[in-house]
Amino acid sequence: MQFRRYNIIVASMIPALVTLPSSPWLVLPPGIHQASLDDVATAFATNAWRQELFDGLVDASGRLRAAGCQTVYLDGSYVSGKQKPGDFDACWDPSGVDPGRLDPLFLQFANGRAAQKAAFKGEFFPSSMMCADVGQTFLDFFQLDRFTGEQKGIISIPLSADPLLSRMVQP
Repeated sequence: MQFRRYNIIVASMIPALVTLPSSPWLVLPPGIHQASLDDVATAFATNAWRQELFDGLVDASGRLRAAGCQTVYLDGSYVSGKQKPGDFDACWDPSGVDPGRLDPLFLQFANGRAAQKAAFKGEFFPSSMMCADVGQTFLDFFQLDRFTGEQKGIISIPLSADPLLSRMVQP
């Protein structure tokens, strides 16, 4: 008689959300948490609206990757416990990006980033761009809870080898 044992371990790269006193919903613990788009879908595309936002994130991520972008950082109420976030906030690492291949939408910030929100259901900033309101780069600004000013986490999505983007046909 032979016995076989299998160890099936499913590990998410995204940590459990935590309570931040005085914040209206659960947030990621402080730090930059690396995850794939599939991980993001599993953790946050949990209803029809969140899936619609996720689809916009995937579209934008594919366009950024085509221009040479290596990393997108995901923030906002989308990566929180809020049931119906209004949108998502993201910033992208401009290192290695070919300006000639970059979709001009990623540099349109007029009217509250209306063009970006219409195209992607979220908004994007270069990670090194200064957020004038607070005098920090968007990468640093995104790691602060807007209600408390306390540190919170964000998601880092490496684009070059992301399995979901690799399965898609790129233009």
